[in-house]
Amino acid sequence: MPTSTASRRVVITGLGALTPVGNSVPATWDALVAGRSGLGRITRFDPTGCTAQIAGEVKGFEPSGALPKPLYPRGPQGDPVTCAVTPKEVKKLGRFTHLGLAASLEAYADSGLDAHRATVSSERIGVNLGVGLGGLPEIIAMQDIWLAGGYRKISPFLILQIAPNILAGQAAILLDLRGPNMSVASACATSGHALGESMRTIQRGEADVMFAGGSEAVITPLAVGAFAQMRALSTRNDAPEKASRPYDNDRDGFVMGEGAVVFVLEELEHARRRGARIYAELRGYAATADAYHLSSLAPEAEGSRRSMTLAVADAGLKPEQVGYVSAHATSTPGGDGEEAAAIAAVFAAGKEHLHVSGVKSMTGHLLGGAGALGALAATLAIHHGVIPPTINLENIDPACAALGLNFTPNTAVKKKVDYALANSFGFGGTNASLVVGRV
Repeated sequence: MPTSTASRRVVITGLGALTPVGNSVPATWDALVAGRSGLGRITRFDPTGCTAQIAGEVKGFEPSGALPKPLYPRGPQGDPVTCAVTPKEVKKLGRFTHLGLAASLEAYADSGLDAHRATVSSERIGVNLGVGLGGLPEIIAMQDIWLAGGYRKISPFLILQIAPNILAGQAAILLDLRGPNMSVASACATSGHALGESMRTIQRGEADVMFAGGSEAVITPLAVGAFAQMRALSTRNDAPEKASRPYDNDRDGFVMGEGAVVFVLEELEHARRRGARIYAELRGYAATADAYHLSSLAPEAEGSRRSMTLAVADAGLKPEQVGYVSAHATSTPGGDGEEAAAIAAVFAAGKEHLHVSGVKSMTGHLLGGAGALGALAATLAIHHGVIPPTINLENIDPACAALGLNFTPNTAVKKKVDYALANSFGFGGTNASLVVGRV
């Protein structure tokens, strides 16, 4: 066991993603850089009668589809992993678990760990995969079955379909991950917290590798209807690809999305010893609470501002060293302006070279998966030297324009980025900020 944690640096060695714009990390990144929207009319149910009829759905996903090549987490003599979910297990698990497992397997394959399992102890690899609302579609479906057929018709698998930690548990079973295993649930900050707390787990010496991120799949009449009743969703049903428009004066709410994003985090020297490809370093993390309102940011985004300030300090940086902020930026009338004002305050010294963008303009809001998606944008901006745009920014909100920030409107920008920050905020006034940097 390591005896010192002060110098344990944490790097990103694997990435996996299923999003409304792509069923892999390369496909997702290509779409984000190109400014392609993944939003459309809801197909998972008939939304007629709801004020909001659009969403960002994961398309063409088959949970039991074959992997590009088998994985051998238990060694070449063990049973290979050939798909995220076997055909027999599809009905045992919920959609958020299906998506999260597929992203986990992509991240595992991407990390190159499979070739090193003989020398990497499974007891030193952990999991922290979160979900915001969990198995809501499965609850709704089983309620209908119970009403029609009574108790004997309730599936014995229902609890496995809906329990938030089943994704983390099943990922551990699939990949033989025997270290710390947990699941964060903090609304739309869920996967931001999962990444940050996984970083801390490695820094404390409790694991050498962590699978971290989040998943969500609640495009259902009840969830969409409930957010619509809160007047939180865009009603631009006639132009879904234009509906999510952070910082635009004509924004009218967020668009529901679904998907999963998973990172492989690894202690730096552990990664170097096995010759791993390193995307970036996870350098800083902070979590704060507004303690103000269950569904609105505090005035002047006070809690969010503290979260960013503490994360930058935790990374050992000055604000002016940060070149990109992957903003929470949901496209809500109030939230975008409050967060933008907080960003302008925190990074006042470096505004002239800072870029800000909101990738939810293309994907919609992945709720429990949103924080990890924002961190993915920050990580790949550093790795590729490209900042993804905020699309649909055609008529900037005058209050946002007055802040003097560059919101990267509509077109990606090629730029070397040494340090980037990613925000995620959730109902209940919970905030997470992450800082990633070039190694």
